[in-house]
Amino acid sequence: MNIYEVKSMGNRIHGNEYVGRGIVIGKTEDGTKAAIAYFIMGRSENSRNRVFKKEGDNLTIYPFDESKVEDPSLIIYNPVMVNENKTIVTNGDQTSTIYDVMEEAKAMGGKGMGFAFEKALKTREFEPDGPNWTPRISGVVVLKNDDFFYKLSILKSADAEGSACNRFTFDYNPLPGVGHFIHTYVTNGNPIPTFQGEPERVSIPDDIDEFYDDIWNNLDENNKISLYVRYIDLKTGKYDDRMINKNK
Repeated sequence: MNIYEVKSMGNRIHGNEYVGRGIVIGKTEDGTKAAIAYFIMGRSENSRNRVFKKEGDNLTIYPFDESKVEDPSLIIYNPVMVNENKTIVTNGDQTSTIYDVMEEAKAMGGKGMGFAFEKALKTREFEPDGPNWTPRISGVVVLKNDDFFYKLSILKSADAEGSACNRFTFDYNPLPGVGHFIHTYVTNGNPIPTFQGEPERVSIPDDIDEFYDDIWNNLDENNKISLYVRYIDLKTGKYDDRMINKNK
């Protein structure tokens, strides 16, 4: 087994019926951009009833058909939020929790800003949807000195009963052409098996459309719902993005 093996996103997800929600963060091959991707999948009518919508620099999920909403708390949230030089991406409303703790740190003169991500997630747990206990996955990109660093996190149930939460954080210095992919589930099942181990190493091409197509075209056709990709220029902080919703 090669622990340093890097595979394309298409290779990682092709033929897998259900990886749930996924976050990818990494650096382009030419070293000039930070790449972020977030996608959602769904098996139930409630899960499939969603669309992404850009609102300024942020991304929000809304119900496609409001009349079919069963539990809005698990559908309506901001997967992507920007706080100055930091871009937060998560699979739930913990995006706002992280943003708010960063604001608190700024109000205190930046004290604790380096650990705001971990501090915020210490207050959160996996989703209360037993017996699956869907993990909360989160990431943050911090631009600094024409470069960046990034973190990924997963909050998982400690057992089948959901009696405790285990928290894992991964801290990365970016390598050109390399990213890390974390997702909520291993594959389909009943209950659905949650993600195991470290985030998976994936290749990050220079071309945003190549990356975007590789993900969307290899997600399971029946269960994929929406995808958002953002490439951030490390010198200017400006970004280019792509978005698609299966629900038109």
